[in-house]
Amino acid sequence: MALRVSRKIYREILNKRVFSTPLLTARHYSSSAQTAPNIPHSAKKGRLLTGATIGLVIAGGAYVCTVDEATFCGWLFSATKLVNPFFALLDPEVGHRLAVSAAARGWIPREKRPDPSNIGLEVWGRKFSNPIGLAAGFDKNAEAVDGLLGLGFGFVEVGSVTPVPQEGNPKPRIFRLPEGAIINRCGFNGEGVVAVAKRLDAQHGKRKLDETSRNPSSSTDEAKHRGKAGPGILGVNLGKNKTSEDAAADYVHGVHTLSQYADYLVINVSSPNTPGLRMLQGRKQLEDLVKKVQAARDEMQWGKEGPPPLLVKIAPDLSKEDLEDIAAVALALCLDGLIISNTTVSRPDPVSKNPVSREVGGLSGKPLFNLSTKILKEMYVLTKGKIPLIGCGGVSSGGDAYQKIRAGATLVQLYTAFGYGGPALIPQIKAELAECLERDGFKSITEAVGVDCR
Repeated sequence: MALRVSRKIYREILNKRVFSTPLLTARHYSSSAQTAPNIPHSAKKGRLLTGATIGLVIAGGAYVCTVDEATFCGWLFSATKLVNPFFALLDPEVGHRLAVSAAARGWIPREKRPDPSNIGLEVWGRKFSNPIGLAAGFDKNAEAVDGLLGLGFGFVEVGSVTPVPQEGNPKPRIFRLPEGAIINRCGFNGEGVVAVAKRLDAQHGKRKLDETSRNPSSSTDEAKHRGKAGPGILGVNLGKNKTSEDAAADYVHGVHTLSQYADYLVINVSSPNTPGLRMLQGRKQLEDLVKKVQAARDEMQWGKEGPPPLLVKIAPDLSKEDLEDIAAVALALCLDGLIISNTTVSRPDPVSKNPVSREVGGLSGKPLFNLSTKILKEMYVLTKGKIPLIGCGGVSSGGDAYQKIRAGATLVQLYTAFGYGGPALIPQIKAELAECLERDGFKSITEAVGVDCR
């Protein structure tokens, strides 16, 4: 589409602006042969600059018209590297808000190139074109699902979504660190489940209409593999309100309202910015919570595809005993997966030397990588590789994603690195991951999962 639009624009420039200009008419040449008008020097400069600009546009347009769509797509992603540094000049929350708005309006590139064949996989009966996902926290209110999936993510997770809208903690509440990290204490700020449900319902209806008009005979199996969000998988992350006294009721409400739009659901019990939330990771508390949420999900009416998988997102700041308890609950209750991990309240080097590290909140980004990967590996061993794990925390390259996979992750998420690197980071990570697999002789992602734990 972008290529066709570009060709149209350049055609108009050629036909209308260049060949219709009086500078190139026969009348102009005739009169100039008789008299030599006294043209001011500044006017000559202006005409020269205009002519040079038009020439560059024509030449560039002619070249663009000769390239294929995949090459043009690559240019668009590379061009975002020029824009992304300007976001670093803005207040972190303002920059984040602008990025979400741009994605919601389609002002970002759309990936047209197929993913490398060796990074596709199937999890929970869904086909992922690649294992790289966007973690919850970026699109809290499901405003930009289509645009974000269009960037080439294998899956996108929205939320955390709370039953009742809440403003979150006072601003400022997001802080950048030069070590490629962020500290945030947002506190589940969002519009609530009703607003998110309306938005997802509208997107879902539009998508179904588009699919029917394009291919009325599309099979249920094809739809299943596309996911409820279209060409990509949609996860919905559920949270509790800060003032709620019944956490289970909050999560159950989220399930009843949003699960019909989700390819998987997440119980977030690990944010450090909601008082008392992490206490739900205790064995007894977690067991009671998961049972209630599973019951709420299973009592709903589901078609052939069945209910969405249920995952729990845990913190990286857990003891060995905590991890053992969580693994025991996950195995006993047949949880569909775990996300490892959320942000950390610790301040590992070199962040600890930065004065900004004294800010209260959860740390994400590169300094979290080693800690979250260590917890991931321990949980893979404790669950005996029987439960799909999503590795999250500090991923900023294909090599990082590959390390998470070798440590036991079936899927991988990023957030902070996307904020720093922008859209161009996504195809880069996928290409690097494919190269890592090929280098070590793995034909697929599944062959590499947990090899460092065996």
